Amino acid sequence: MRRLNKKKALNFVKELDAFPKVPESYVETTTSGGTVSVLAFTAMALLAFFEFFVYRDTWMKYEYEVDKDFTSKLRINIDITVAMRCQFVGADVLDLAETMVASDGLQYEPVVFDLSPQQRIWHRTLLLIQNHLREEHSLQDVLFKNVMKGAPTALPPREDDPTQPLNACRIHGHLYVNKVAGNFHITVGKAIPHPRGHAHLAALVSHETYNFSHRIDHLSFGEEIPGILNPLDGTEKVSADHNQMFQYFITIVPTKLQTYKLSADTHQYSVTERERVINHAAGSHGVSGIFMKYDISSLMVKVTEQHMPLWQFLVRLCGIIGGIFSTTGMLHGLVGFCVDVVCCRFKLGVYKPKTMSVFDGQVNSLTPLLSENGEH
Repeated sequence: MRRLNKKKALNFVKELDAFPKVPESYVETTTSGGTVSVLAFTAMALLAFFEFFVYRDTWMKYEYEVDKDFTSKLRINIDITVAMRCQFVGADVLDLAETMVASDGLQYEPVVFDLSPQQRIWHRTLLLIQNHLREEHSLQDVLFKNVMKGAPTALPPREDDPTQPLNACRIHGHLYVNKVAGNFHITVGKAIPHPRGHAHLAALVSHETYNFSHRIDHLSFGEEIPGILNPLDGTEKVSADHNQMFQYFITIVPTKLQTYKLSADTHQYSVTERERVINHAAGSHGVSGIFMKYDISSLMVKVTEQHMPLWQFLVRLCGIIGGIFSTTGMLHGLVGFCVDVVCCRFKLGVYKPKTMSVFDGQVNSLTPLLSENGEH
């Protein structure tokens, strides 16, 4: 009686177990189960490895807001080479209010217009990168994230001593202008101010010397950041006529750049180009030269580099592990069920019936047949 009560008590305790035991068949080791386990752990390891690289990577977030800063000055960074002698050309800025901006920050340097072999290779590489940027806009995010690692965007110095005469003028430096629409231009003659605006001393320059073939090595607005390429960097135009006008219509967008490497206030811009020959007899009026008409957008772009938080990375890892466990379990059960159905239908494997043959009162097994009276 005591043993019977003890056995009943043990059975009652097992029924109250919060973690019931699974049948032995559930934990039985099989070849298919081991294969599925190996595949599942391999998939989890690979996905977790790739997820770690996603966690390490960053992306750029773009936000837009109204630019409320109208009092500060806008910096224009210029590096342009014109195929004319420096004494024949002049550069200045005239804004929307007809205010002439002093061009004291610009330097005029006599140079050779043709590039050296190494400079030409650099120039072709720059044009190739610009073409990729126009086709694949996502590359701009790569430049933003790696600005300090980028190569210098300025034209490298010549590696040889030119023997030909200095037939061009390199105009480079920076200017500070009001944050209103304006017109930066390079034309014949030096600029002189007067009460109604400004003028250029072009009367003493012969029309045969006009040649506004030019190369824009660098043109940017705002703070100059190394490694950032601008739309007009590397632009090269060859004039087909002495009296030719080149026009660039530029829309400037103020940009605040915030990455893990630097924080800067710069400006992006888009540009539309146009060129035409000045021929008053044919109705094409204007002034020969290079004109860059810019306008400033009222919207400001905030570009911020962001990183995946740690908690999100851990949640994604848990999702990978749990998802693979659930998926492989369901697939293994489904495949096993299909195999059982096929084997049962066609009498294969364990469902194959055992054949029995009777000879001399015995089957082919070790158990003898019993007679009707129970004797061997």
